[in-house]
Amino acid sequence: MDAVVKIGPDMSNEGRFHRQELISWWDQRRLNAAKVLVIGAGALGNEILKNLALVGLGNVVVADMDRIELSNLARSVLFREQDIGLYKAEVAAAETRRLCPGIRVQPFVGNITFDLGAGVFRWADITICGLDNREARVAVNRACLRVGRPWIDGAIERLDGVMRIFLPDSGACYECTMNETDWQMLEARRSCALLSREQIQAGHTPTTATSSSIVAGLQCQEMLKYLHGLPVAGGTGIVISGQVNDVYPVSYDRKEDCAAHEQLDSIVELPLASGAVTLLELLGRARADLGDEATLEFGREILHELECAKCSRREPVFLSLGKVTEDQARCPHCGEARFPRLMHMIDGSEDFLDRNLLQAGLPPYDIVAARCGTRTAGYLLGGDARAVLGEAWTASAEGT
Repeated sequence: MDAVVKIGPDMSNEGRFHRQELISWWDQRRLNAAKVLVIGAGALGNEILKNLALVGLGNVVVADMDRIELSNLARSVLFREQDIGLYKAEVAAAETRRLCPGIRVQPFVGNITFDLGAGVFRWADITICGLDNREARVAVNRACLRVGRPWIDGAIERLDGVMRIFLPDSGACYECTMNETDWQMLEARRSCALLSREQIQAGHTPTTATSSSIVAGLQCQEMLKYLHGLPVAGGTGIVISGQVNDVYPVSYDRKEDCAAHEQLDSIVELPLASGAVTLLELLGRARADLGDEATLEFGREILHELECAKCSRREPVFLSLGKVTEDQARCPHCGEARFPRLMHMIDGSEDFLDRNLLQAGLPPYDIVAARCGTRTAGYLLGGDARAVLGEAWTASAEGT
């Protein structure tokens, strides 16, 4: 009988990630322990999550507020027709787990600008975004700078795209890249603070699955370099003009007077849940740490109350702007539009200091800043971590 001829090496003992582990600097254990926050579960988010699963990244939180529509199926590798009407974040999380059993993925369904606690940004080693508006990018930029974490931005339109990386301590931040027109468009949107998301959407961005896969690939490649300690440059990016196949690097100047650059001097994790500590108690802790004149700053706008100019009635609300629509803002007595009274800080003179942080409209696992003169401190409500992070919290707590 002729001998059996083997072609190539014996691959029977190869592990799942064998080929990438052939890269000299690759550290699969480091990736398994890494924590990534993915914001946006649309076309870019799908490709990002697919890549995270394929490289074996260990812990992921994916945040998105939208439901799956039929048009998503042409650009989103994780969605199927039977998923229409379901939340993108939940379906994307489940499908990511299916791609790589063992990956720990926790979905967050909500408005990331108003309802995602800043503790999640601090938990993550890095944040990767697939967003479609400036307002959300500004919120992510400020949250990441506040807690000293990097983030990677991606944007797509038609056959074009851009990938940019922002580091907390070097290079330009996202707001450094914004020009006067960008700010005018952002302020116009902010002026409609009580409009629902459907009312403020200007339309849908024309794009393709190829654009999202290219940009998301670049985003994940920069993430891999960062997590492995390889050089990455903050305030830089790559621009792709797909119609003419032009790809070129871009670098932005850091604006030293940019207001977004301020970081907290320290962050103290309290073993308390947001529903178990009142504003008065937290203000007392801040004044014990920083001084008797300390104030609390939320880092987000809270709708304190609605006031009707016609009938003078006031209604306490204490909700984030992400949970209030224009219809809710109309007076139930006379039908007139009511004036929103917003708050973003506490100075101790308020008559609602007995409310806990959840009752005041703050999200769970948030960071509340305290300020006294030039000194600042952040208080992270760590008692919420398990509920918000889910599977990812369990893995992180076990040190895996």
